[in-house]
Amino acid sequence: MVQIWLVELLKGTGKLFLHPVLYYLVFLSGILGVMRVKRERKNFHVRAQDAYFELRQLFPQGLIIGLVFSTIIIAAGIAVPFAAVVLIAGFTILLSLTTNIRWMSPAYTVGAAFFAIVLFSQSNWTVPFFTKAFESINDMVYPSIVIVLGLLIVAEGVLILKNGYKGTSPKLAKSKRGQVIGVHEVKRLWMVPLFLLVPGTALQLPFDWWPVFHLGATEYSLIFVPFAISFYQQIKGTLPKAAIERYGRQVTTLGVLITLLAVAGYWHPLVSIIVAALALIGRESLALIAYLKDDNRPFYFSKKNNGLMIIGIIPESPAEKMELKVGEIITKINGSAIRDENTFYEALQKNRAHCKLDVLDTNGEIRFVQRALFEGDHHELGILFVLDERKYEKGA
Repeated sequence: MVQIWLVELLKGTGKLFLHPVLYYLVFLSGILGVMRVKRERKNFHVRAQDAYFELRQLFPQGLIIGLVFSTIIIAAGIAVPFAAVVLIAGFTILLSLTTNIRWMSPAYTVGAAFFAIVLFSQSNWTVPFFTKAFESINDMVYPSIVIVLGLLIVAEGVLILKNGYKGTSPKLAKSKRGQVIGVHEVKRLWMVPLFLLVPGTALQLPFDWWPVFHLGATEYSLIFVPFAISFYQQIKGTLPKAAIERYGRQVTTLGVLITLLAVAGYWHPLVSIIVAALALIGRESLALIAYLKDDNRPFYFSKKNNGLMIIGIIPESPAEKMELKVGEIITKINGSAIRDENTFYEALQKNRAHCKLDVLDTNGEIRFVQRALFEGDHHELGILFVLDERKYEKGA
């Protein structure tokens, strides 16, 4: 029995590399990186992160979370019809074509697939090349899909909380009054692969009670399915890390709530329809509330009278080694007061071997930072600032 399970795990893992969503996410991550670099060069004439940054975020944490949740799914015996796997992949690709990356979130892709399964089963519809999979679905509601949906929303919240704030991209824009302001933007894709139980011929049922959420089959197979999790947020009214972590906690709470409510579908399958609708409405509400709260705040990244505010730090630059932070204000360099980029550069040139900065941190307290400068160091220490209006217009 153990040997059969190990073989099935290996075969299921191999099927991951046959899934088109895996390669599609790699492609989209590369596109996001190239577009971000292009925009940053347009705004600041230099990129903050390299073009492969988004691609490097795609796998590691999502893979760990996927393995943890896969253990829960297999142990609890949560089985889903193969038709749901097909529809989720289809909606992932279809919703990505809207160019609004946040629509690839599981609340929308898995939620849409759940309602589509209900519609397909009621209408006896099929999908070309997958006729057998769709003919095998019964005229019923599948609570197991909603439980997977809840677990994926939890995964989304954890990824936003732990990874979403890393490498947020600085961006210049104009306010309604024509003032040049800075915002931070994050467009992120993660892949969370899950082992799913689908009707098959490989695994006989080891216990009478397993699988708990069964489909009426007597044998099942394992398949390692890549799920897309996307995140988009633009922040102008506060520090990006604080806003993104708060958003991540809210999404995690929603996911836990949806998962717990979805379990009730075991006794009352029709409850699953209500819970799936709540997942869609709840996820969209969180996005709207975050936008409205940020939109009502005053601009955080804007020109200051007492110095230059840092909107971005180039990795491996002198600024990063000096532990300067986004949102801090540089008030003096080597004793000279700073008003704009010109005075910043002029003060830096007075002593190219060493610089001492007076920095107003995000708590409003002054601290002093100093460092020796070397040949090849960035001419502005690797700091990105909100440009004045003339420079912005020239860059645009």
